[in-house]
Amino acid sequence: MDFNLDSILSILSVYGLKLIGSILIFYIGKKVAKILTKFSRKAMDKAKLDVTISQFIGNVVYGALLVFIILAALSNLGVNTTSFIAVLGAAGLAVGLAFQGTLSNIGAGVLLVFFRPFNVGDFIDAAGVMGVVEEINLFSTLMKTGDNKQIIIPNSSIIGKNIINYSKKETRRVDFVFGIGYDDDLKLAKTTLQEIIDADERVLKDPASLVVVSELADSSVNFTVRAWVKSADYWGVYFDTIEKVKLTFDEKNISIPYPQMDIHQN
Repeated sequence: MDFNLDSILSILSVYGLKLIGSILIFYIGKKVAKILTKFSRKAMDKAKLDVTISQFIGNVVYGALLVFIILAALSNLGVNTTSFIAVLGAAGLAVGLAFQGTLSNIGAGVLLVFFRPFNVGDFIDAAGVMGVVEEINLFSTLMKTGDNKQIIIPNSSIIGKNIINYSKKETRRVDFVFGIGYDDDLKLAKTTLQEIIDADERVLKDPASLVVVSELADSSVNFTVRAWVKSADYWGVYFDTIEKVKLTFDEKNISIPYPQMDIHQN
């Protein structure tokens, strides 16, 4: 009994202080990790970094600090952390390979947040989809189409292809092609198109609009009409101009050719 008690006291004298020290290292280290993580998030908020990316970086910082603290606590107990780190690295590699697609989406999400090819509220064409951006998170981008459907696109699909941002610039050019018959008055049609463009207050004076004959087609003489507008006015000007041209051409007896088929009987 004395031998067993002496053994227990001997073990406690050797490992007791180390155990208490490891507990203190873990407890105090965890508190310090939370403080440092909170400090880093505040710094990112002051830098006006996107909330999504600041949260992601904060979680990474806290996780890395926590791993370091656990290793320090184990090392204080006399545990060989070298083999532990090797096992942890192998496990991390296995997890990384298993979630390769997910990790690529996270990486792409970070790039989208940092480089800002588009923002929430922009109208874009990305990964073959057109719509308004509603949300950008670490895994995917949420877009709303013109007919009010929500589309969720993996970030890796967006970052690897061309991105067209229709909202990035303040102005856009509206392009039209209008055809008239060969027997119609060319000068009258050109003057009419210019008057329609000039009468629209949404069309900018600078850069100047353009109305030119661009093609002598098989069944029509085609005009190319180009007008600069504010990006927000693009579709309004586009649809209104097409309607106005049709109504005005009808009033002035300017024809708009359409395909016809002549059938002859012997």
